[in-house]
Amino acid sequence: MLKLINRWLRKKEDGVVAIEFAMVALPLFTLIFGIIESSLYFAAGSVLEGGSVQAARMIRTGQVQESSNPEDTFKTQLCNDVSVFLDCAKLQYEVIHISGDTFLSASSNAPVFDSNGNLIPRPFDPGVKDSVVIVRSYYKWEFYTPYIGSLMTGSLSKNWAGHMSTVVIKSEPYTP
Repeated sequence: MLKLINRWLRKKEDGVVAIEFAMVALPLFTLIFGIIESSLYFAAGSVLEGGSVQAARMIRTGQVQESSNPEDTFKTQLCNDVSVFLDCAKLQYEVIHISGDTFLSASSNAPVFDSNGNLIPRPFDPGVKDSVVIVRSYYKWEFYTPYIGSLMTGSLSKNWAGHMSTVVIKSEPYTP
């Protein structure tokens, strides 16, 4: 009787594929979602860069400075350009007028972050005509796939990575 049961168990392979798939499914789907999420992360960086350039152009041409509320004008432009892909509520920015109005002075204005990785923005100052201005946009991208943020940043404690776009411009000699 034991031989019959043993032969029956050896011949029955129903469910083997299901069990093998169950063993491989979690790593497979994690890999697929990780690839998709990494692609979205890099696409978000491109969108942030483009939005920053467009918003900086409004400062360069004096449209922001001549508006009734310069910071709201800038923020609205930046948000309109990136809102297709990024959450404007999480978007951080700073606009800094460089004293001396030289590009060489811009290198001494490094971004400052708090302990949670958030940008600490300086007061909004788009300058006037012929001003050198730094426009810096920052977005903290949260990953849903486990360990992707750790792989991107090299820190096991983080499941996020930041995108930063920095544009340095000189305002045109517009007529106020």
